[in-house]
Amino acid sequence: MAMPDFSQSQSVRLFRSSAPYINAHRGKTFVLMFGGEAFDHNNFANIIHDIALLSSLGVRLVLVHGARPQIDERVALRNMVSRFIDGVRVTDKPTLEAVKDAAGSVRAQIEALLTMGLPNSPMHGAQIRVVGGNHVVAQPMGVKQGVDFENTGVVRRIDTDAVHDHLNDGSIVLLSPIGYSPTGEVFNLSHEDVAAQAAIALDADKFIAFSEHVGVLKNDGKLLRNVEIPIFNSLVHNNELEIEKTVSYALSETVSAGIPRAHCVSYQQDGALLQELFTRDGAGSLISQHDYEQLRSATIDDVGGILKLIKPLEESGILVKRSRERIEREIEQFIVIERDGMIIGCAALNFYPKDNCAELACVATHREYRGGNRGERILEAIKSRTLAEGITRLFVLTTVTAHWFLEQGFTPANINSLPQGKQELYNFQRNSKVFDMQL
Repeated sequence: MAMPDFSQSQSVRLFRSSAPYINAHRGKTFVLMFGGEAFDHNNFANIIHDIALLSSLGVRLVLVHGARPQIDERVALRNMVSRFIDGVRVTDKPTLEAVKDAAGSVRAQIEALLTMGLPNSPMHGAQIRVVGGNHVVAQPMGVKQGVDFENTGVVRRIDTDAVHDHLNDGSIVLLSPIGYSPTGEVFNLSHEDVAAQAAIALDADKFIAFSEHVGVLKNDGKLLRNVEIPIFNSLVHNNELEIEKTVSYALSETVSAGIPRAHCVSYQQDGALLQELFTRDGAGSLISQHDYEQLRSATIDDVGGILKLIKPLEESGILVKRSRERIEREIEQFIVIERDGMIIGCAALNFYPKDNCAELACVATHREYRGGNRGERILEAIKSRTLAEGITRLFVLTTVTAHWFLEQGFTPANINSLPQGKQELYNFQRNSKVFDMQL
């Protein structure tokens, strides 16, 4: 008897689980930003393969590349000295030639990589079209602190009509850190400025920044997988993050301007981009306008998700079985936690107004998301809803989670303390323990 190929089985499961994301991302506009350091890394070829895959799946892609290390190299080869003021390069005429040389070289090599289609390679048959041009209109940075930055500029506007035309044709748009003025001048731009302004002007669905780190790290090394923009901005302001200034600037600018989600992934980790976009937990960090996990009242559309969540607990006897019809009938009593379209936590609240009490029921958390204070969040929402109804006592029946309820402040009670209607429905075979809490 042949043994099953577990690696193949796992690949099939991963492919199936990615289907909702494939459907969700198709036709959406993503702006990807990577610096010259990413271009020089030996994993960059893998990033190109992943970008080609995204394109083949119907994602509209705008790539923005940097070239700072390449510019520094050319400046040194010309025996020139780089001049920076507050981290911004002063671009005189000789330096501008180095900028154009470096940016043009990087651009040409990226286009070459995206054109590859050799047999037995990940990009075989891809036939990707890459376009660029004078899509970034710039203006001079001018004089600051008495210093003339000469041909260092800032983004004035993005030619969104031209970019959308190329995206509609199925092409990948590649933007360099160079801008052009109506007077025919060329300006050296920061790639983070180009990327952020492009994402904002195009009203992109996602902004993705590649970093030397696995994502947004706190100074103690902790990875922040999900963070709302006010908290992110506060951490940046207080210097509590380990992150490149270019990346933090772009992430903050885009989300603060209304881009729904911005991601930070590693350019050193093979497959980080795909893992971030096509798995529920991702590989890096997500910066969003609102909490990635939403706690809210349930709607009729959540019935299927609730049933799927509680089914394993019902089968193991932890929860009493509930039919679809019952959940549909009682859906207004439920609170859920939704994570990227998936119900990962729920609880129901049954009121007994004559007895001035309410029952906390059907408490469940997805096995892969236990911990992280999700149960506590649900309980706090239940308590708030209970008090809003003028009820000050909450009770719960449980068979296996007694310790958790004790830790949350519940105290042991007996069957006689239950409302009469609940006493009549008590299942002595389950022998559930009773706990209550005065609010």
